[in-house]
Amino acid sequence: MPKKNGRLSVDLPPSLAAEQRGEVAILRLARPEKRNAINDTTVLGIETFFAALTDDIKAVVIHGGGDNFSAGLDLSDLAEANVVEGMQHSRVWHRVFDQIQFGKVPVVAVLTGAVVGGGLELAAAAHIRVAERSAYYALPEGSRGIFLGGGGTVRLPRLIGVAHVMDLMLTGRTLSAEEGRTIGLSQYLVDDGKGLAKATELAERIATNAPLSNFAVMHVLPRIAESDPATGYMTEALMAAIAQGSEEAKARLKDFLEKRGKKVLRG
Repeated sequence: MPKKNGRLSVDLPPSLAAEQRGEVAILRLARPEKRNAINDTTVLGIETFFAALTDDIKAVVIHGGGDNFSAGLDLSDLAEANVVEGMQHSRVWHRVFDQIQFGKVPVVAVLTGAVVGGGLELAAAAHIRVAERSAYYALPEGSRGIFLGGGGTVRLPRLIGVAHVMDLMLTGRTLSAEEGRTIGLSQYLVDDGKGLAKATELAERIATNAPLSNFAVMHVLPRIAESDPATGYMTEALMAAIAQGSEEAKARLKDFLEKRGKKVLRG
């Protein structure tokens, strides 16, 4: 059966666009005139996109249209919000970004230009981040009298450490793509204009993995990392036994032992 290519059949707001390339779905933030600032409509559209993923899609790429990934929260959404409304707003972001991190398939983000505030929180929910050299990172909430509300205080310290997050939030400093790569904000750094191709290549590679293995990496590995060693070892043993006991694993191992399996790829 030929692989699907073309626009995805999902009802998204104008601030988002989606297409399918084989087993990879590509979601584009399509609000370049606002540097892809994220408003409530966009967040709910992201939720719709991930809920609509079909079984033939094995990985997702997220990128920003225009020169920027995302300059963060559209502040007009919070300008008149009271405390209760602010909390409810934040909880919607938590719910949606959890569907990225702990969803159906691995997600690769392409980081270009501004990756700021809520944009960095969105990027942190992805599993792999490919940065172009144009990317820069900042958490300017302190200077605006607000606080992270899209899960950044949970995800970012796990990526780069509390001290780095505190520095970004207190000083408002900006990190370059190279600095971000050094502290762990991205796993890959490529030349400008090469990010989407690299991310798609990685997503296509990820899509060839056994779905159960990808599920374990997404859902089980983070929880093992946060558990005490004894619980982690037991959880690992259980997941390893479940994975290797599957019929797909048995077939793949047989192919490998009989020299028909995929070889380890470099780079």
